[in-house]
Amino acid sequence: MPFALIFGILMAVFAVSQIYWFLQARALVKRLVKARKTRIVVAAVGLAIYLTIFALNFLFGRRASPTRMTWYDALISAPFAGWVVCSLLAFLLAMILWPIRRAARSPAALASPGRRQFLERGANAVIAAPFVAGAYGMLYGRLNLQITRQPIRLARLPKAFAGFRIAQLSDIHIGPFMTADEVRKYVRITNDLKPDLIALTGDFVTWDPSTQHAVVNALTGLHAPFGIFGCLGNHEAWSHTEDSITRMFQQVGIRILRQARAPISRQGESFNLIGVDFETSRHMAPGRENFVRTYLEGVASLMSPDTVNILMSHNPDTFDRAAELGIDLSLAGHTHGGQVALEFVSPEIAPSRLVTPYVAGWFQKPGGQLYVNRGIGTIGVPIRIGAPPEITVYELVKEA
Repeated sequence: MPFALIFGILMAVFAVSQIYWFLQARALVKRLVKARKTRIVVAAVGLAIYLTIFALNFLFGRRASPTRMTWYDALISAPFAGWVVCSLLAFLLAMILWPIRRAARSPAALASPGRRQFLERGANAVIAAPFVAGAYGMLYGRLNLQITRQPIRLARLPKAFAGFRIAQLSDIHIGPFMTADEVRKYVRITNDLKPDLIALTGDFVTWDPSTQHAVVNALTGLHAPFGIFGCLGNHEAWSHTEDSITRMFQQVGIRILRQARAPISRQGESFNLIGVDFETSRHMAPGRENFVRTYLEGVASLMSPDTVNILMSHNPDTFDRAAELGIDLSLAGHTHGGQVALEFVSPEIAPSRLVTPYVAGWFQKPGGQLYVNRGIGTIGVPIRIGAPPEITVYELVKEA
């Protein structure tokens, strides 16, 4: 389905949802305010406020403060973005629950006031849930950092690296809701974990190229005895900052591996660290019948056959090919763990599962292992539900 058609459908549904909430608000005002003139004034003021905020966000446009939060971001941009998502979800729930609400008003339900009240309150609670969850995700969920300690058992691990610790930071997305000061806070937390090596797996920026200076400066405080290494994400590609941010990181001693490798040595032994740019490569198959997606072209030449190979790849979908190649461990990000995920209700409820089976956490298949870090930033709407921000610390263990 063409993107323009999908976008058009979403906009139409959103428009209908806003009309629905306007009618609901009007009905509420009518119940609470008896004087007709007062109701008109209240409705006019409410509509004026809504249209003003709508215009500020969509019609007039505004470039958000790149690396610090302003009053506009906190009071206009974020709440309205939350309203767009939550009101749409609540509207869809209202449509699904419409038969139940209608049944609550039926003669049978009216004959049993308790039943009617139960049905009405239950349906209203479900419809209100997106608004409650959205407030939680914006004010707490996106800030509720989780430190994940993940042992990684590797049969080919050199003895010198038994107990070696790698900390991973991913998907920073510096901006109004991941400010430079907040990034520095995560830097201090990472340093306090005392890792031997730090891996940065992409999406340092979002859309604005000018933010690359701030994110590089904020990350210069990272320290690890075996160095700080990284790879690039899709937002570096989309913002055309791949070359420039790589040079900036190099100047402060952080090495971005772009289709490159770095041997990590200790006591005369080493493992092989590989980094690649974000990949969504595909080529036309013979006969031009369809597209065939390919990943990690040329990476085989970067591998070391006699030791552990660890791959930093922002896109977790490279894992299938990495396992085929025999790459022992892949470190990825990109998904934000779904960002809004209800996997505690069902493992299938995560938007990222529409595009990848590797949403978050540890995976294994013959040939290799993968860990998908949930990242610390957000994109689109500054909300996290069921997918808290994450710093991962891997301890390499020699498998017997």
